[in-house]
Amino acid sequence: MRQRHQTGGIRKQRGRWLGMWWADGKRKSRVLGFVKDMTKSKAREEVAKIVAEENAKRQDAGRVWHFGDFVEQVFFPYYSRKWKASTRGSTMNRISIHLVADLKDRKLAGFKRDELQDLLNQKVEEEGLSFSTVDHLRWDLKQVFDMAISDGHIERNPAQLLFTPRDAPRAERRVMTIEEVRTCFSVLAQRERLVVKLAILAGMRPGEIFALTWGRLTTTYVDIRQRIYRGVIDSPKTSFSVRQAALPEGLLREIEAWRAASPVIKDNAWVFPSERMTPMSKDNCWNRNIKPKLAKVGLAWANFLVMRRTHSTLMGELGIDGKLVAGQCGHTLDVSQNIYRQSPVASRLPTVNQLEISLNGVQTEFKVPNGVVIN
Repeated sequence: MRQRHQTGGIRKQRGRWLGMWWADGKRKSRVLGFVKDMTKSKAREEVAKIVAEENAKRQDAGRVWHFGDFVEQVFFPYYSRKWKASTRGSTMNRISIHLVADLKDRKLAGFKRDELQDLLNQKVEEEGLSFSTVDHLRWDLKQVFDMAISDGHIERNPAQLLFTPRDAPRAERRVMTIEEVRTCFSVLAQRERLVVKLAILAGMRPGEIFALTWGRLTTTYVDIRQRIYRGVIDSPKTSFSVRQAALPEGLLREIEAWRAASPVIKDNAWVFPSERMTPMSKDNCWNRNIKPKLAKVGLAWANFLVMRRTHSTLMGELGIDGKLVAGQCGHTLDVSQNIYRQSPVASRLPTVNQLEISLNGVQTEFKVPNGVVIN
């Protein structure tokens, strides 16, 4: 049985609904589903959707797109399906403020490489944006124009060879010394000290720490399967973030002490609950209970990112294999080694001294400031 409609046609074929339509003078078809699972009305609706999409594509192909419309009507809707909530919010905000606001009325086909490079330079020289932000904008431009090429609106990507200006200010990636870590632990109360130790000793992100439930803590590790972001329970940041993070023995004893003092210790209960028994707010905990204590000892700069960076750096100074450190933190090896792990000059002094001594044919050993022996 076959029926034709303005929105396409359907027919039964071997127990399946077959949708049919015309596009570019050619007849096209697609299997819509099994007859036993799909009504005729539903099959008609599905083929109508396909035809509508085809018509929209043909209309878009002849449309003269402007940058702002393309980003907001095509780029954002598509990539929003891929981005996590945290990425979606920051990326859309960055592109809207720093790119769409400046370029929204420009035709996609009218951009030249030099003017886009001038825009990035302006973001540094006149607006004072950081290297990281401008580098993200460079990538954003490339991705937008890549999509425009894919959709057939332009032939070449004018953002393909853009570079981030060398004089863009870079944020200092500070880490804590062993003495600063000890001072940090000493000035905090039980709950806040445990939170900080999970960041520095176990390499956990704050969203992972405040999303912890008692059922995820074992006698040797914490099973990380969720995080909290802006009050919403979410999956971890990346696939690498889903992991089992090892817990040192001393930290495990402190966790048990905190368990003994906690009012609710069911498997699904929060390890760090608020007064309303919801997950405690990271910002509230930091601003009210941690930062003021650290500020009194000159460590207000040592935020959660610094603490995780400290974990990677100190583990590296101890000679721990980089892949183990990356696995503990939920990173790729590249990110762990090149972004999180820092190389303080005090840690490098013994190595250059050792090089000099070895070239002179003398065997000795040195200790780095944190007490690690280098033979």
